[in-house]
Amino acid sequence: MIAAVFNSVTLPLWAAALLVLIAAWFVLERLLVPSVRWVLRRRVNRVLDEVNKRLQIHVQPFKLTKRRVLLDRLIYDPEVLAAAEAFCESEEMPREVVMEKVKRYAHEIVPSFNAYLYFRFGYWLSRNLARALYRVRLGYADQKALEEVQPDSTIVFVMNHRSNMDYVLVSYLVAERTALSYAVGEWARIFPLESLVRSMGAYFVRRKSRNDLYRRVLARYVAMATAEGVTQAVYPEGGLSRDGSLKEPRLGLLDYMLRSFDPEAARDLVFVPVGLNYDRVLEDRTLLLDLDPDAPRKRGLGALATTLGFWLKNFSLWVSGKWYRFGYACVGFGAPVSMRRYVAEHGLSLSRLERSERFAAVEKLAVELMARVGEIIPVVPVSLVATVISASPERSWSLLELKAAVQELVERLESRGAHVYIPRSDADYAIEVGLRMLVLRRAVREEDGLLSPEPADLDLLRYYARSIGHLVDEASPVQAGAVTS
Repeated sequence: MIAAVFNSVTLPLWAAALLVLIAAWFVLERLLVPSVRWVLRRRVNRVLDEVNKRLQIHVQPFKLTKRRVLLDRLIYDPEVLAAAEAFCESEEMPREVVMEKVKRYAHEIVPSFNAYLYFRFGYWLSRNLARALYRVRLGYADQKALEEVQPDSTIVFVMNHRSNMDYVLVSYLVAERTALSYAVGEWARIFPLESLVRSMGAYFVRRKSRNDLYRRVLARYVAMATAEGVTQAVYPEGGLSRDGSLKEPRLGLLDYMLRSFDPEAARDLVFVPVGLNYDRVLEDRTLLLDLDPDAPRKRGLGALATTLGFWLKNFSLWVSGKWYRFGYACVGFGAPVSMRRYVAEHGLSLSRLERSERFAAVEKLAVELMARVGEIIPVVPVSLVATVISASPERSWSLLELKAAVQELVERLESRGAHVYIPRSDADYAIEVGLRMLVLRRAVREEDGLLSPEPADLDLLRYYARSIGHLVDEASPVQAGAVTS
């Protein structure tokens, strides 16, 4: 018989802890993680099966492709590789260094869409947040034209940019139709917001970057997503309107979508104009500050204190029953623009045009799209009252005089085809809620039964008046000329 001899082995505490961690990691990696992934995958597939039955535009396979695959497709795309080679020569850099830049740009841009998170958490959040802050209303919608769009078309919603709430509001209103992919600026690249935004299908854009290699990588991603039918939402203005009026369109993203558009391909590219307006833009005073570089600004703890004070004030109004939310938020959807029909009518072949000629054609289209957006921007109560009061800043109004002037403005706007939102179909009520909002914000003061603008807040009144200024003046909301890419 052979006797087994066992000797004890002494290990330092750190080595024993390390072995335990390695064993735990092995169990997690080999046993638990695959099981969790399987459960999550089942839930995601169940959600996709459910939502695709009710969505008018199904979630595209491109959005559901693993992010690693999308990254490889983008990094090793022939046009991206050609751009990398050109960058190597122009900058005299080693190819390995340039390809590392390409990989970094790709990882920054490409989203990681999570259907479960989008339709379960994202829809719940956007719905409840939008309805908690505003009385959300769908204004004008060209339903017949929207229903005629072919289901396999690539849909791009083209919108004016009033507030960061635009993302939430439109996502909520189109959630029964499709899942949107946004181009999001660098403001959202902070932890943990970045991961959440990326999982919602948004892709990040360096709006002010002039790096040619970066722009080529971004252009290829946008072109790939567009060709694969990904429904997108874009703001041609490129940023929030600082003074309340429509801004001139920038051409970058539109050009990326259009430069390789083939009207003979199976998939059409359709732009849907979307107009948004609010009785109150949450960022209005901050945006107006940007117009005056010398204006004092609160930073750090001061800015935090102001923000907390704002929400505490509104909470106290809610507790006392005097909070009316932030008024109405209204969205209008215009007639779609089919690019297949557009290029046929204008005799264009965008993919064959020289760069300068293509930009001129895209600029013309962008101005037309923004004009259509301007036409369907809803006229909301605060905009009506602000337009009348700010037009005569030295005047005091009785309530009866103000109502008469606003009613005259409504009739003038409606005769020009503007879409005026009258809550409850009651013009008197619309004027009262618009005036109430401005009085609560102390932009309009009431003394001895007379109403007049607060001189210090005249810019605020004009900010809201400018949101419909192009409809009042019958002027084109945007003009071609100083359009940038």
